[in-house]
Amino acid sequence: MRSVAVTATDTHEAIDAVWRIESAKLIAGLARIVRDIGVAEDLAHDALVAALEQWPESGVPNNPGAWLMATGKHRAIDYFRRNKRVEQKHVELGHELEAEQERAVPDLDAALDDDIGDDLLRLVFTACHPVLSTDARVALTLRMVGGLTTDEIARAFLVSEPTVAQRIVRAKRTLAREQVPFEVPRGIDRAPRLASVLEVIYLIFNEGYTATAGDDWMRPALCEDALRLGRILAELAPEEPEVHGLVALMEIQASRSRARLGPAGEPVLLLDQNRAQWDRLLIRRGLVALERAERLGGAQGMYALQAAIAACHARAGTADETDWKRIAALYVSLAALTPSPVVELNRAVAFGMAYGPQSGLDVVDTLVGEPTLRNYHLLPSVRGDLLKKLGRLGEARQEFERAAALTRNARERTLLLARATACAM
Repeated sequence: MRSVAVTATDTHEAIDAVWRIESAKLIAGLARIVRDIGVAEDLAHDALVAALEQWPESGVPNNPGAWLMATGKHRAIDYFRRNKRVEQKHVELGHELEAEQERAVPDLDAALDDDIGDDLLRLVFTACHPVLSTDARVALTLRMVGGLTTDEIARAFLVSEPTVAQRIVRAKRTLAREQVPFEVPRGIDRAPRLASVLEVIYLIFNEGYTATAGDDWMRPALCEDALRLGRILAELAPEEPEVHGLVALMEIQASRSRARLGPAGEPVLLLDQNRAQWDRLLIRRGLVALERAERLGGAQGMYALQAAIAACHARAGTADETDWKRIAALYVSLAALTPSPVVELNRAVAFGMAYGPQSGLDVVDTLVGEPTLRNYHLLPSVRGDLLKKLGRLGEARQEFERAAALTRNARERTLLLARATACAM
């Protein structure tokens, strides 16, 4: 009796692993057929339920992805029958499945998934459509392309599971109501849509790299999900330089993950990190991706410029060897390309390191009255750091305390209060 239970458990674990790997491809392939992401997800889950019912008895198929896709296509036929429409599609699918069943099993996966690369790319672009809010795009992308459950997304972003569920439901309804086509945009429509896709992936990465709220400084799982999405996109759109720029940026930043946390999970700032802990494989991958972006003519792209900045840190054996003048120049280029107060704040840090703290403070002081930075904790944090270097400890302490009051991350708050206390000693 015990062995049967273990076997059932092993089968369910195998199904869970298969679903993680195959769900995005399955939903993408079904969405190409039914032209509706919500319906495609329902059909994919029907296939999953069938696997949960049948595989414990029959065993996991040799090609589980093909089995799920074939089952999903059968469910699609049932869907068309129930809705009494697209009769021609029904006939076409019926003939397709009959032909597939006549072919040998080793060829079935290729027969079912011959357009899978295009399907995945369509799914990414649809889930990140600008008609959706940013929160909805993030939730839908993590659900459809990342394969995360609603509960996992909720825990990652510290919101309730019903909130995430509502965002996903509303997103699917919006895509259906607006009749958003399941396609990769072409021509002049592609650039803004690609920008939306990259924005979502990088937002996911940033939330994992430095959590905006909660008790943890980092959420590594989100970084891994974003990196996986970026790598997939780079394979699906190999000629897009900004895709490689984003992948380069994430690879290099992710290389520092182990060094960014102390023994108790406390934050370790960049200049204090043990660079021996940086992941050299990720750095090499990032540098290769950056070279690829530059070779495609994307050296001055938004993500490629940020990746080039990260590369300056990665190439420096010690903090003192960092080429801050090069970083400052790159921030000037970035500010010219995408002017924003946050970029200016980062430029201030670079100028402070390259040309002295007063130079950095001069830039920061132009941002003090900026409305969009009123509640941005990094503004007083940067200002406090520059004031401390200038020996203006009383002012620095006030800035660190203000930054601590603004942040919603417990680990960061502790760090900022410690820096404030150090100014009083």
